[in-house]
Amino acid sequence: MTGDGLLALPERLHRLEELAVDLWWSWHPEARAVFRRLDYTLWRATAHNPVRMLRLIPPDKLQEAAQERAFVEIYDRAIAALDDARAARNTWWSRTFPPLSGQSIAYFSAEFALHQSLPIYAGGLGVLAGDHCKEASDLGVPLIGIGFMYPQGYFHQHVSAEGWQEESYERLDWNDAPIEPALTPDGKPCVTAVPLGDRSVLLAVWRVRLGRAKIYLLDTDLEENAPWDRELSARLYGGDRETRIQQEIVLGIGGVRALKALGSDPGVFHLNEGHAGFVVLQRIRDLIEHGSSFDEALEEIRHSTLFTTHTPVPAGHDAFPFHLVEKHLAGAWGTLGSNRDRFLALGAYDNGSGSQFNMTALAIRSAGVTNAVSRLHGQVTRAMFEPMWPDLPEDERPVTSITNGVHVPTWIAGELVELFAKYLGADWLERHDDPALWEGVLAIPDAELWAVRQSLRRHLFTFVRERARQRWTEEHVGIPRVVAAGTLLEPDALTIGFARRFTGYKRPELVFTDGERLARILNAAGRPVQIVFAGKSHPADDIGKHHLQRVYKRALDPLFAGRVAFVDDYDLHVAHFLVQGCDVWLNNPRKPLEASGTSGMKAALNGVPHLSIGDGWWAEGFDGSNGWMIDGGKSGENFDEVDRADANALYRLLEEDVVPAFYDRDASSVPRRWIALVKEAIRTVAPRFSARRMVKEYVDRMYAPALAGRSRQLTIDK
Repeated sequence: MTGDGLLALPERLHRLEELAVDLWWSWHPEARAVFRRLDYTLWRATAHNPVRMLRLIPPDKLQEAAQERAFVEIYDRAIAALDDARAARNTWWSRTFPPLSGQSIAYFSAEFALHQSLPIYAGGLGVLAGDHCKEASDLGVPLIGIGFMYPQGYFHQHVSAEGWQEESYERLDWNDAPIEPALTPDGKPCVTAVPLGDRSVLLAVWRVRLGRAKIYLLDTDLEENAPWDRELSARLYGGDRETRIQQEIVLGIGGVRALKALGSDPGVFHLNEGHAGFVVLQRIRDLIEHGSSFDEALEEIRHSTLFTTHTPVPAGHDAFPFHLVEKHLAGAWGTLGSNRDRFLALGAYDNGSGSQFNMTALAIRSAGVTNAVSRLHGQVTRAMFEPMWPDLPEDERPVTSITNGVHVPTWIAGELVELFAKYLGADWLERHDDPALWEGVLAIPDAELWAVRQSLRRHLFTFVRERARQRWTEEHVGIPRVVAAGTLLEPDALTIGFARRFTGYKRPELVFTDGERLARILNAAGRPVQIVFAGKSHPADDIGKHHLQRVYKRALDPLFAGRVAFVDDYDLHVAHFLVQGCDVWLNNPRKPLEASGTSGMKAALNGVPHLSIGDGWWAEGFDGSNGWMIDGGKSGENFDEVDRADANALYRLLEEDVVPAFYDRDASSVPRRWIALVKEAIRTVAPRFSARRMVKEYVDRMYAPALAGRSRQLTIDK
């Protein structure tokens, strides 16, 4: 938020703008209550964007609020909580690692999903990065995020009458975004330069506040830059391979230079996926300029660099022809020039189609420790990059794992927050990574928990129908689009959610393998089942778009009687309704191509049991009583055979376990067997797959040892 166009605030509410621009408010009920109470209609109309609210709210509304005692009390409590959140005193970090005070960790990521008002994310990688930063704020971990300020963000999804995904990009109104110019130590807006090919590109830097944490976003859209350079940071994952490598040079080299210009000197650099690998080049160059040899610089970098890889899909690892790398790094070598070939060798990797400069290989060879994002993903990654360590057995290859987690305060439903406070203690959020705390879930009366679950499902259907109504009245879509959007869904029927990126390996059509059998399941008398789909396909993924189109057409097929729906333009706002309001969360990727997955964690946290292939996090999360494992008993390269077997296993689970458990009610109309599953899902998933557990693990195993100057060997998981 630039500050232009804001109303003058009443003196009594003079910090309201400050509260709005700090995204800390988004996961704290006392802060959200301020904006809900201020103008609930406007709160909903702006999709919960308080920055935009303050631009649109009538001045007399603010004056009335300043005179309302109840509102002022809520406001004062929120401001006091914000001040406490920003303070570095008495945090988990300060209590646990007092000798490390004053040091910081730089966390580089190509995307951050923080709130729908800042659309600089595409999917799981961004959501994970956002949750990581929020939890670091809660724990007091001195984390500094580095990413891009994409003026056009990721695309909005529109589905044509034929079911084809169409993309549109909407330029962000910066006055509506929770951003501020980042300032240098002398109080000036931070602008730095990045050598790119034979020219220099200027970067502006923006700051996002997250309580104790902060994120700096790089922006090439400056008048001084050439038009094509201004577009470099316009869109997330946009353009061709040449655009991609330039973006990654800007992120890596520009990010390090921006930190220096801001007066920040991090002790640890955490590369979240290979997009940020060029951090290494700038840091080696800086160390050589201060007198280090190439070998000394590389060793220093290995002691202070961590790398997290997120995908076992080869296409997810960026690789570029060497001529393209040399072209765009032409002006970046500096004192590193005589060692250019040694640097390029760090990225050299042949995945079977000839040697290229592979960003993941660069990061692995330059980092002191590399981690995958689930135990199974660790095994897959060690096997996948075996050519890098031809003489090492699989269990000795230097890739460990830290399983992902989700930020509980962000994803938990408000009704459950109140229920848990009642039965787990008012301070349950402060202790939510303690497994012993969650034993208290078993004592929650079944009827109370069931009432909350029903309420959340009805919230989902209210949202789905209002969204369909909006499409009809504002966009004048046809009746088929309104039907496909879910208007025929029943608020009391067993509801399965499938929401994720539409791409081939996630097998979004698996549940339709036997349409007649599925129709019998969905339309069973007295036991209806419905499936809500949501998700985007990458703009260049035509196969994924065809999957989406066919799913959309299933939503219009009379065979399924309106019990299949597709909710378009999936984003963080939609995700909250789905992970909280569905009854079952379906995930059926082609094993082992799901590195971790986190949507199922969010769902289980809210009492939505997971129904999934044993891939990613579910391979270690399933215990036999907290959800269901889809296992067709087939593996190998005959994908049609594997798919048929997995589909049959899915149908059997639905017919024999899932549906009967949901509809088996006692005299009080409470599904006791179902609620037992719900409780086990919450009890087992909430502490173990929380971002709090995850970030503490990163700190204990990686950040703290690196900051303390310990050797790489001490950070490897033994």
